Amino acid sequence: VQLQASGGGSVQAGGSLRLSCVASARTFDSWAMGWFRQAPGKRRDFVASISWSGRTAYYADSVKGRFTISRDNSKKTVYLQMDSLGPEDTAVYYCATKYARGEPDRRILSTAYQYWGQGTLVTVSS
Repeated sequence: VQLQASGGGSVQAGGSLRLSCVASARTFDSWAMGWFRQAPGKRRDFVASISWSGRTAYYADSVKGRFTISRDNSKKTVYLQMDSLGPEDTAVYYCATKYARGEPDRRILSTAYQYWGQGTLVTVSS
């Protein structure tokens, strides 16, 4: 499975961006999707994920209420709508996926994701 992330860019604090991640998986609706980010000099952290069923979404506390993850199975795409951005959101954002059809909805550990995209840079200036 190949993942292509896009939508990053530079924005001022308080602004919004929407990231997209297109997957090459034939059965996209069988795959759980996640977004992670890595700021310079820091580890890669979980941001948000959505179950393969689309029924359940999970968010890091730091983005809850500001970011929204969604998926469009017809386009094989997962989105991350980011609002009220702050300088602390500056990072390279990565999408990831794991085959999960039939599994109960749950937050998936980063180490369990099977495929990763190349990342897209988000820079938020104050």
